[in-house]
Amino acid sequence: MLRSSREPLHAAYDTALLDLDGVVYAGGRAVGHAVPALAAARSAGMRLAYVTNNASRTPEAVAEHLTELGVAAEAAEVVTSAQAVARLVAEQTEPGARVLCVGGEGLRVALAERGLRLVESAEDEPVAVVQGYGGPDLPWGRLAEAALAVGRGAAWYASNTDLTIPTGRGVAPGNGAAVEVVRIATRWMREAPEPRVAGKPLPPMHRETILRTGARRPLVVGDRLDTDIEGAHAGGVDSLLVLTGVCDAAQLLRARPEHRPTFVAADLRGLLTPHTRPVPEEGAWRCGGWTARATAQEVTLDGDGEPLDGLRALCGAAWTAAGDGACALDVEKALARLGL
Repeated sequence: MLRSSREPLHAAYDTALLDLDGVVYAGGRAVGHAVPALAAARSAGMRLAYVTNNASRTPEAVAEHLTELGVAAEAAEVVTSAQAVARLVAEQTEPGARVLCVGGEGLRVALAERGLRLVESAEDEPVAVVQGYGGPDLPWGRLAEAALAVGRGAAWYASNTDLTIPTGRGVAPGNGAAVEVVRIATRWMREAPEPRVAGKPLPPMHRETILRTGARRPLVVGDRLDTDIEGAHAGGVDSLLVLTGVCDAAQLLRARPEHRPTFVAADLRGLLTPHTRPVPEEGAWRCGGWTARATAQEVTLDGDGEPLDGLRALCGAAWTAAGDGACALDVEKALARLGL
């Protein structure tokens, strides 16, 4: 269930582990309210770390982009899934092992920093294939080389398996889509291979983040239930879902237990405020001026007030009705009252 915080979140937690795509920026533009909210949180003493499953760019390039958008950031504050998978490969192969990299500059640099030798073809007999998001111009031939090498027995790694990625123009295919291409091309093998994945929501990414940030009271901040929030659950830390990216209010209400955040906010201004939680009241859930109930057919909402309080009340009713599963009740009418 959602929790309350009497203190603003920037005071209750020492470090915000912030996803980037859909949280801080979308494409080449900052998400609304993100820049001033992050500046205020930093000024109040909260450490900011930028944690992304996107492996295409180096931490230096990400920090430069953030600075251009008005967010003060250094390369040391950026943690990528490229770094997490590079550590994983280095730990599981011999020093200087030959690796076929299928991804962008960020992945290539991260692998080289771990002393791994990058090769270009399956004919170079790589011991491992590593896939990471390479942007919209990833050559098809790189996927063919990856499939050939995996088919010949190379270990298979992926920075992450996000099927989609938010952009300034909408939702586009992510690294997970490219991973699926290699999976399809290797189905002929007697024992179908599976990639070893480092990125959110899996433990290697959480370990990389904690090692690099030293966070003691971290708060995961993200826009995706299946990576950011599930990763927070897997790491045993609290989370804030912001509704500026992939996840919308209806998906939140239908979230399974491992996808339910600790807090929810419209955007990153949620770092700067206390948070209220829904409370049970005579078979219903109340938050602020709103009361939500689950019937046999739908989740209903009565009252008035802040839309986010109404959404929190709906979470109480929907998640209680769903138990350990996903809510199957109609939530659209209730969300329409909130304009969500």
